[in-house]
Amino acid sequence: MDKTFLYDALRQVERDVVEGERRLAEQERAIHQLKRERKDTATAEAELDTLRRAQRVLDQDRQRLLSLLQP
Repeated sequence: MDKTFLYDALRQVERDVVEGERRLAEQERAIHQLKRERKDTATAEAELDTLRRAQRVLDQDRQRLLSLLQP
């Protein structure tokens, strides 16, 4: 497999991982705010669960790419 392609894919996954972490933190802050306001958090928590699953997939993609780049 072309290493240039792998490095490009890894760079994109790394950007996606960083963005995913930012979105997770933002959603967690939103949930805390809703709780402080004693509002329903069910929808926000479901979204957080979805974001966490997506983040796990990104982490797996990153690990897969890193393993392909190992000598």
